[in-house]
This record gives sequence, C-alpha cells and structure tokens, in this order.
Amino acid sequence: MLRKIRVTLAIVFYVLVTLLFLDFTGTIHTWFGWMAKIQFLPAVLALNVGVIVALVVLTLLLGRVYCSVICPLGVFQDIISWISSKRKKKKYRFSYSRPLTVLRWVVLLLFVIALLAGLVPLAALIAPYSSYGRIASTLLAPVYQWGNNLLAFWAERADSYAFYETEVWMKGLPTLIVAVVTVVVLFVLAWKHGRTYCNTICPVGTVLGFLSKYSLFRPVIDTSKCKNCQLCAKKCKAACINLEKHEIDYSRCVACMDCISTCKHGALHYESRFKQKDGKRNEAPVQPDNSRRSFLTVAATVTVGATLKAQEKKVDGGLATIIDKQVPNRQTKILPPGAQSAKHFAQHCTACQLCVSACPNQVLRPSTDLMKFMQPEMSYERGYCRPECTKCAEVCPTDAIHLTSLADKSSTQIGHAVFLYDNCIAVKDKVSCGNCERHCPTGAIQMVPSVEGDPDSPKIPAVNVERCIGCGACENLCPARPFSAIYVEGHERQRLI
Repeated sequence: MLRKIRVTLAIVFYVLVTLLFLDFTGTIHTWFGWMAKIQFLPAVLALNVGVIVALVVLTLLLGRVYCSVICPLGVFQDIISWISSKRKKKKYRFSYSRPLTVLRWVVLLLFVIALLAGLVPLAALIAPYSSYGRIASTLLAPVYQWGNNLLAFWAERADSYAFYETEVWMKGLPTLIVAVVTVVVLFVLAWKHGRTYCNTICPVGTVLGFLSKYSLFRPVIDTSKCKNCQLCAKKCKAACINLEKHEIDYSRCVACMDCISTCKHGALHYESRFKQKDGKRNEAPVQPDNSRRSFLTVAATVTVGATLKAQEKKVDGGLATIIDKQVPNRQTKILPPGAQSAKHFAQHCTACQLCVSACPNQVLRPSTDLMKFMQPEMSYERGYCRPECTKCAEVCPTDAIHLTSLADKSSTQIGHAVFLYDNCIAVKDKVSCGNCERHCPTGAIQMVPSVEGDPDSPKIPAVNVERCIGCGACENLCPARPFSAIYVEGHERQRLI
C-alpha cells in the first residue's frame, strides 16, 4: 500500500508541476503555483524558511520522500526507468553498487561555491527543479501547444470556441541545446541504472541524503525472514541494498517502497528506527495488515502531441511581405519589472524558465550571456510589457521578480526609450506616423518637428526619460523594419518613478 500511495502522489505532483510550464492560460498557476515554491533550491534562494524547515522535517521523519514524490526530475527518471523495465521485460535489473561519496560531496561543494559566488546560472545547470523546468518549457511545451492548436483548428471548423490558437516559437537555441543534453544524460543514466543522477550528481539529493541517514522511519531488513533471494536489491533503482551485510544505504534510499512490495518473504518493513537493535529488526512477529490489499492502483496517462497546421501571417493585406523585427544592440539588457537590479536578479534566479513560459506577451526569453546564462531577459519583437500584467512576478518561485502591487509594476522603470533618427519613417519616407506617442502608456513621448523651425515638417518622437518606464510599447509598435526607430535601453538598477 505504501508504494501505491507514493506512486499516486508522485503522479499528481509530476503532472501538476509539468502543467505549470505548459499551461499558457494561467489557470494552473492560480491553483497550483505553490508547487514550484516548495521545490528545494527555489525555497533556499527565496530564503523561505518555512518551506526549508518543512522539507528538512519531512526528510528526518520519512526519508527522501521529496526525491521520490515532490521533485519532478526524480519522478521523470522513474518514468524512464519504468519504461526501460517494460521494454526489456526485465523487472529485476539492478544490483548493489558502492556509494560514490567523494564525488557527491565534491559536486555539492562546487554547487555551494557557485551559489555563494553569485554564479547561480552555473549552479542551476545541475539543480533538479531548474533542469526539469528547462526540459518542460523548451521540449514539452511546444508539443503541448501544437496539440492545442490542432484542437483549435478543428474546433474553429465546428463553430466552437473551446480552444484558441497560440503561437509556438523557439525562445533560445542555447537553452534548447542544454535541455536536449540534460534529457540525453538523464535518459541514458535512468534507462540503464535508475537513480544514478540523483545519487551522484544532484546536490539536493546529497543534502537530503545526509539528513535521511537519521530519518525516523525507514525500510528495515528482518534478517530472520530474509532468504537472500536478492529480489529487493535487483529491484532497487537507487542500488543501495547490500544483502551481503543486510544493510541499506539510507543516504541513497529515496523511499520509493519498491523493495517492500517486491519482497516475497515479508523480510522488509517500513518502520521506526527505534524498533531496531544493533542494526537488526526485533524478532517479534508482525501481523500482516490485510486491509492494505484493498487499496486500488491509480494510473494516469498523459497524451500530448499531433500535427499542427500552421496559420502564419506572412503578408500585410496580401500586398507586401512582412519583415520580422530584429533585436537591437542593447548596451544593457532589460530585466523583468521587480528584478530590482542585475546583481540581485543574477543571484536569485534559478533559470527554471517558468516566467518565460508564463509570459502572455512573449517578451521574456533566456539570456545567452555567459554570466546570466538562461536567466530571462526582455525583448520586444513579439510584444511589449503591459503595465497591467504581473504574471512573471506571480509565478517566480524564488522571489527574484518581486512586485508588491500592480501600482509598483506600472511605475517601475526598467529602462528608457532611445530614438534612432535615421530609422524613422518620418525621416526616410517623409510621412506622418506618431505610433510611438499614441501607444506610450506613460505619456513619455511627444512628437516634435523633424526640422527645427519648420512646424510643417514630419514630426519625430522626443523622449522624456524621467517618465519612460521601458515597457517597450513604442519599440514593438514602431512600423520601421527590420530595426525599430525607437528602442529600449535597460537599466542596471530599477527604480520607482
């Protein structure tokens, strides 16, 4: 029964955490956004003492339940391992291996040094939540959106508005490469060896593994009943059961309960460690709990995919080809409103891509800067940062993006607009435009004559940098191509105006 409970909870957590990265409507975040905030590294970076204490207490009570239930990367490896066992038709394929203790602690030490040095993007490369976030956001989200668009395509033809089409686009090649490499490494390790990544590389696994050695409840081998059949050791994906000594390495045990459900002699039990004496279970007979047989297995199958019929707008009214906008050469990258400063953001963002996935305006994308690798930055080729939207701050699990109110969002200056005289169509084509002035939400742009002293000359924008908040409406809506005549330059430190 314990294994069935664990599997059921793991499926629920895994599906809901995955949907946080896939859902583009914001519905899932409203109800289950807290699941991202109880992940270990986000809680540490956010200094969320309550969550940290809760995870420590949970581990000291029940062992590494976090790794087998709450951590999406851990469950992802279990899924791969399960598929491998079905594919090979080999249920018992593991064996005990000696712990690579030195490697685990060296990796953890380097991870902590990177965090203390402010190199969070480097540390996030091996952090479990961040790694899974990149996989879900970069690899799974496009498939999910293509499936949605296919349903929207057929729903439209059935005069139904149950689905609506959303744009699918690749947000960053470096992030895609990192996500693919991560999946390949995880797939190979989990396919062949189960939980090797968790017990050799994962820094969270090492920390919780140290605590789980002192957990109150743990799997225990009853030596009086054990027949040395090796089934439990061959089923253990953590490779932590040493039947030669009848020992379990609790620092690697992820409390999956597979060994207990596999044992055919009743020699394995999940019980308090205070019932043990000299490392062995007391000889008192244990009455079996027949009520456990009545627990039903819960299975979940998530099917996503299909083909997308692209409906891209390639021409303007069928007369002229639309030229895509290109990213301007910004001296300072633009950070999301509420990031406070470049230093603060770099030290707290885990580069999990949750805000990138949740942004409804498509202005966030992973950075290619080595020092801020894969952390989100803003660009306005596809949209602009609407003053009434605070979605990135709502979903951020580490508080790297922090906004106390909507008023804070609309008054936070993240950059200022810069006008490029030679790019303006009023100058090049001698026509009136004024698009930037009309759409500026703060009234920071005023149109003035392009020729001084000639009020009849085409007007060009003049920017009041004290009123500009850097939302990018002017840059996004400027008709000049391929580079806008007005663009936003970011600020190292944000301020309220």
